[in-house]
Amino acid sequence: MRLSRHTHTGQPSVSPARRSAKATLSAMLIGSSVLFAAAPVAVAAAPVGLDFNPHTATAQLHSGAASHVKFATSSNWAGYAAHSTKYTSVTSTWVEPGATCGSGTSYAAFWTGLDGYASNSVEQDGTLVQCSGGVAQQFAWYEMYPAAPVYFNNTLSKGDTIVSRVTSTSTGAFTLYLADTTKGWSHTVNQTNSLLARSSAEVIAEAPSSSTGVLPLANFGTVTFNSCDVNGGTLAASGPTAITMVTSTGATKVSVSAISSSGTSFSATWHHS
Repeated sequence: MRLSRHTHTGQPSVSPARRSAKATLSAMLIGSSVLFAAAPVAVAAAPVGLDFNPHTATAQLHSGAASHVKFATSSNWAGYAAHSTKYTSVTSTWVEPGATCGSGTSYAAFWTGLDGYASNSVEQDGTLVQCSGGVAQQFAWYEMYPAAPVYFNNTLSKGDTIVSRVTSTSTGAFTLYLADTTKGWSHTVNQTNSLLARSSAEVIAEAPSSSTGVLPLANFGTVTFNSCDVNGGTLAASGPTAITMVTSTGATKVSVSAISSSGTSFSATWHHS
C-alpha cells in the first residue's frame, strides 16, 4: 500500500508519475465488474491518494536446514508470503483491530493478496485503520496495484470479523472478495489482467508509504489472522517466508508469531511506529 503523505489538515496528493503508472495499468484492466451483496451506507470520507505497496525488502536470511523456515525483513510489510510457484488463491480472516491514536496521523492496513513479494503489482483486498486528530477510522477496500485503491462505502468497526479472499485463473481473471460478517455486508470484484505474474500469495499487516518513504504506523496492538489458506492448502503447507517489519536501523516495528499447529493462523504485533 502506498499513501501520498497527509499534513495534519491537508489532503494527500499523487505525483504525475504515479498518475501515469495508474493510468497505464487501468487501461489494462478489462472485463471489470463489482457485485454488492449489501447496500452501501454513508461512512467517513476515505483517504485520497493511497496505495497498498509491494514488499520492500531491507534484508533477508534463512534459518538452519532443520526447520526450513524462511525469514525476511521489510520496511512496510509484516506477515507471511509464499513465493515459490504460481498462485491461484489466498484467503484469511481476522477480527478488525482498533488503534491507539496520538495527535499525529498514522495508518495500518491488513489484507490478503497475490503478487507483490517479488513483483511490481499486487492484487489485494482488506481494511485500513487511519489515526487522525486522535481518532481512529476504519475503511474497507480493494486494489489492483499500481491502479488506485477503491473504497467500499460500508461501515467497518473495531471487533468486526473480516473475510478476505483473492483468486485467479491461468487466463488472468481475478476475483477479489471481502466481507464483514459482523455487519453483514460483502463485495465481490472481478478484474482481468493476463499480464500479472501471480508469483506470490501473502497475508499482511502493512505500513503505508508515500513517495518520501514509509509513513507512521498506527498502534494497532495485535491482530490475529485465522483460516489462512494458499492454493487450497494451509498457509504452513505453502512453505512461506515470515516477514518482520523493521525501521531503517533494524528495530522491530511489527513482529509475527510462528504459524499455529493447524497451519492456518498467526499473529502480528505492533512495537512502534
